[in-house]
Amino acid sequence: MDQQAARTFADRWIALWNSRDLEGVLTLFADHVVFSSPSAARLSHGSDGVVRGKEALRAYWAYALSRNPELHFDLLGAYAGINTLVINYRHQTGVHANEVLIFDGPLIVEGYATHLTS
Repeated sequence: MDQQAARTFADRWIALWNSRDLEGVLTLFADHVVFSSPSAARLSHGSDGVVRGKEALRAYWAYALSRNPELHFDLLGAYAGINTLVINYRHQTGVHANEVLIFDGPLIVEGYATHLTS
């Protein structure tokens, strides 16, 4: 992934989240995706913060969106790697976060959400 592709993807990702288009976001992920997040650890009891599969991810994010009607992300940066993209953003509460996304072809197969905790 080059830097232009990283920025284009990150802009799309931000726009989908800001429009609360859960199904649009999910089109970016493989059916067998594995996603981990500190928020999943809090909201998905028994998950240890790891969500496995697109259907489980749909359920987790639908629940999270229902609890967060003010959701809004501002893109701070997009960083390209080899089959990897890091999206650095700030959400509506001012907290900075990153999504580390691992691709197999055009789809995300692994995702790691990280949040600034202080």
